[in-house]
Parts: sequence; C-alpha cells; structure tokens
Amino acid sequence: MSDKKLGDAIAEYLTSIEAGNYRANAGSALKGWEHWLARERDVTHLDSVDVIDCRRYARHLKRQVRDGEVKSSTAHTYYAYVRAFLGFCEADELISRNPAAVSRATAELPEDTADADRQFWSARDRNAILSFMDRRVEEALDGEADVSRERAYRDRALVRLLALTGVRGAEVFRDPADDKRSGIAWDDVDIEGGSVRVFGKSREYEYAQLPRKAADALERYHRVYDPPTPRFPVFPTDHAPSKYRVAREALGEEFSESRVEKLLDENDIDDVIRDHEIVLPAISTRGARNLMKRLCESAGLDIDGEYLKPHGARRGLGHQLYSEGHAELAQSALRHASITTTHESYSNIRASETAERVDDVLDEG
Repeated sequence: MSDKKLGDAIAEYLTSIEAGNYRANAGSALKGWEHWLARERDVTHLDSVDVIDCRRYARHLKRQVRDGEVKSSTAHTYYAYVRAFLGFCEADELISRNPAAVSRATAELPEDTADADRQFWSARDRNAILSFMDRRVEEALDGEADVSRERAYRDRALVRLLALTGVRGAEVFRDPADDKRSGIAWDDVDIEGGSVRVFGKSREYEYAQLPRKAADALERYHRVYDPPTPRFPVFPTDHAPSKYRVAREALGEEFSESRVEKLLDENDIDDVIRDHEIVLPAISTRGARNLMKRLCESAGLDIDGEYLKPHGARRGLGHQLYSEGHAELAQSALRHASITTTHESYSNIRASETAERVDDVLDEG
C-alpha cells in the first residue's frame, strides 16, 4: 500500500480526469474534504483514511444539511466525489479497499430530498417554443423579424435539435472547460441517414437519432447559411471578439500582421471567415442557455419563473416516450446503456401507473 500524502493522491487523480468541468468541481470538493480530514480527524495521508473517517464525514455533511449550509443533493454530490476518488485509489492499488463505499459509512449520509421532477419540457411547452420558432422564420423571410434570415433558421434548427433528438447540451455545444467538447460540425450530421455524431457522456463518439422534423430544420438552415467547409460548426458563435481572434490566428499563418489588419479593416468579418474558410468556435453551453432564455422571453414562455433549459428538452422527450408506454424507444432515443437506467430515470411515472392499477384492482373488489 501507499504512504502518499492525501494532497498528492488527489492531484494525481485530478490529472487523470479528462472532463474539465468535472475535474474542477471534483477538485474543489476534494480539497474541502482534505482540509476537513486534517482539521477534524488529523488525517493527512491516503493510507490513513478509514471507514470511520468516511462515516464521520458523511455525518458532517448531514449536519451541514440540517443547519441549512448545503442542500441534501449537494451533500450527496460531495460524498460521491470522495467515493470516486477513493475508488480510483483502490483500482490503482494505492489502498486495499474503498472505505467510502462501505455501507456503515454511507448510512450516515443525509436523506437525499432533491426534487425528482427536475425541469423538463412538457409537450405543451415544447410545441409552444417550436411554433414560435416557425413564426420567427416566417417573419424573417418577410423582413418583419428583428433578426436576420440566417439567424432565424439557425435558432430554429438549434431548438428542434434539442427538443426532438434527446442530445445533451454538452454534446452539441462547446464546453470551454473540456477540449474534446468543441460542438458538432456539419460533417457530424447525416441528414439523409437521420443521425448526428456526438461526443457522448461516456467520452466516446455515439450516434444520436435525428427525426425528420429536426433533420428538415437542419437541411434548410444549411441551405440558407451555406457553411464554407464541412468542418464548420453547426452552431457557430456570434461573438464578434471571438470571430476576430480566430481570424487573426488563422490569417497570421499565411499573411503578415499588417496584411491581416488591412483585410479585417476593409472587409466584413463574416466575409473574411467565409472567403478564407476559417473554422469558428461553436456556441458555448453557456451561450446556448442564454439564447434559450432570450427565446423564451420573446415567445412569452414562463416556466415557473424559469426558461426552457437545454437539458430539460432531453428529459421532456424521455418523459413523453416513457409515459406513452415506449420504454425501449426512450432508452434508444436517450442512448441509455441499460433499460434499467431508463426505468430509474422515470420511476415517478412507473409509480403513478402502479397506483392507477392498484386503484383499478381495489375498485373491482
């Protein structure tokens, strides 16, 4: 076994994580746990961490929930980071077992009271935003919209892709904290074949289903926008400073600095990008959320004081398919590895159906 300092082991674990957001969040939680262990348990080395330390940490989290310092779901997330780290150490043979996975440690965790009904796009809200996007395109074609024709087509394709395919936002938009999540490009889209290639949650490339209504919106947007190269992102950023930065970097490999500045001064930035086939970065996940917020405001949609969030589209699609009796179709559409995952995700629907069946049996009696 190892006599590594806990901080060194944590640093080694974080280096092994590819996903930038997860790495940052796990790092923050694990540093907090490390400081708590040193202060409260006088533990500073990896091989000194025992089941009782994890049990006491779980109890500490429970106390924080009771005192209103963190939510129960946050407490469970913090503990999950610790359990994952110690699982990594066990797999690397730095410790003989994962003390955070032992039942007498996890038994001290607070009850997870997180709302199972996290936001999802209801069929009504989904139809409302889709209808609004159609009207916005028509208005843009008539010159009555406050956005360009290209922008109206782009936004409609984006909303239909979210609403109808079951993709995750991080699979189709750029994640600044993860170099491998650069957003989908046009050569990832197979309109005729009805699929789109995405970098999945598993950190492997997968094919998401592309229903006809989503494919049609992408095809019309492609025809209007006419991307300069298949490597161009489907949803490029509209952030002017980002456009100029990328253009300067790309043109700087071919022209002198003075020539680059002259090109940019004398031409529209979008024309320069198109003429030189410069690949822009995709809109970011945060940018997509902000866009959905603006679109919902324009459409007059208020979902309990919120807006239609990108991930809610995925939940809404799965909810409708599952509630209408298509569990296997929901599994396939959401790309769940197991039907068990699908059942667990929509266990509230199963409970409701069970209640109705019990009522029917009791009424017959």
